[in-house]
Amino acid sequence: MGTVELDLTADVMTLCAQLVDIPSVSRDEQRIADAVEAALTPLPHLDVARLGNTVVARTGLGRGERVVIAGHLDTVPLHDNLPSRSDGTNLHGLGACDMKGGDAVILRLAATVPEPVRDVTYVLYEGEEIESEFNGLGHLASDQPDLLQADFAILMEPSDGVVEAGCQGTMRVEVTTYGERAHSARAWKGVNAIHRAAPVLDRLTAYEPRMPVIDGLTYHEGLNAVAISGGVAGNVLPDLCTVSVNHRFAPDRSEAEAEAFLRSFFDGYDVQVTDSAPGALPGLDRPAAKEFVEAVGGVANPKFGWTDVARFSALGVPAVNFGPGDPMLAHKQEEFVPLEQVRHCERVLARWLGAPG
Repeated sequence: MGTVELDLTADVMTLCAQLVDIPSVSRDEQRIADAVEAALTPLPHLDVARLGNTVVARTGLGRGERVVIAGHLDTVPLHDNLPSRSDGTNLHGLGACDMKGGDAVILRLAATVPEPVRDVTYVLYEGEEIESEFNGLGHLASDQPDLLQADFAILMEPSDGVVEAGCQGTMRVEVTTYGERAHSARAWKGVNAIHRAAPVLDRLTAYEPRMPVIDGLTYHEGLNAVAISGGVAGNVLPDLCTVSVNHRFAPDRSEAEAEAFLRSFFDGYDVQVTDSAPGALPGLDRPAAKEFVEAVGGVANPKFGWTDVARFSALGVPAVNFGPGDPMLAHKQEEFVPLEQVRHCERVLARWLGAPG
């Protein structure tokens, strides 16, 4: 199939529907990336570059500040939720909420604000919904980090049109207990590893979450068992049991500090880290961030999940989440994005970038 044409002169909701109607399941983003690149390249005020199926468009006006506004192009797999459908209030369809509503806003800003008061780098990237190795933002950070250098970044993940600053880090560990196999008819001849995991669960039940205040925002940490495995057969005492634990830690802690906490918390047990991602400090003390929060009404909330703002934080760029759509609808078959929320996000960002009117 040839390149689909995106109409950047259309209103933002028409553009959003056009984006939704281009299937872009992770690892199959070429068609939508081609369309985005073709739409942005003719704009004389932008310098457009491409890495894989990630498109970067930058102004070069020599302003005193540079900001990044970013969104991912990929979606989760289809679930009988294409093509798009509007009921006059909401736009329904795969990716409408997560996050083609935000992508439409990005493209409209890129096309309609040719002389922003701060230089802007627009990034529309591939591979966010799958393993980190495919993440286009991660590839940029690794291969062309200069394209992401900025004073502030906005990731247009769905946040119900309010600012969610920074994000928590996440770490998964496996806590293992050991026993000795025996026939269940002669249980006294062995040691049940699953029973030995009971104190691990007791510690988790008694856990009191830390709630640090960072830049005026209260982050609520979490520590939960998310899986447990063990057992050999219906008549055998197990000699091994593993409890998988997920820890969500506030962004004032590094991954090393989070790991040290978990090893101390589960002292006496075998603890192995199986997955980890750093948090991101909100950076609301930066001038660009302060002005942005004021532009959206002066209210910012902490982000409790993990998002790609952490990739900006690793580069020393403070970042927030701000986009249309209810994050609770992400990945659901019935996902939708409110039309007025998309328009609101476009108006707020255009005003912050200095668009007239």
